[in-house]
Amino acid sequence: MTTFLTFDLAGVAVEAGAPAPEKVISGTPQFRTWNIDEAEGGVYAGIWEATPGKWHVSYDEWEYFHVMEGHSVLTEEGGEPIHLKAGSRLIVKPGFKGTWEVIETTRKDYVIRL
Repeated sequence: MTTFLTFDLAGVAVEAGAPAPEKVISGTPQFRTWNIDEAEGGVYAGIWEATPGKWHVSYDEWEYFHVMEGHSVLTEEGGEPIHLKAGSRLIVKPGFKGTWEVIETTRKDYVIRL
């Protein structure tokens, strides 16, 4: 049994998506997601990409991510905007509510824990 996971996209089908229309503030953001794996216990990992636009977000889960390319701005309700660019790493905790704005198409790898 393998006890590690590589982020290899070979053979991983891309899933297309977008934020729910009622969450969109501006633009027409589109998502592409490569779900690398779903582990036991509600842990997910993969790569996510989004095109420019702005939408409301709320998190019910923990997420660690590393921005690989692009420029986005994450703003918590009542908080200061955080500019995310290549090399940025962040942990978002359950209960976060705010906005995600993609300035330049952004790609990140992520690990989510439900």
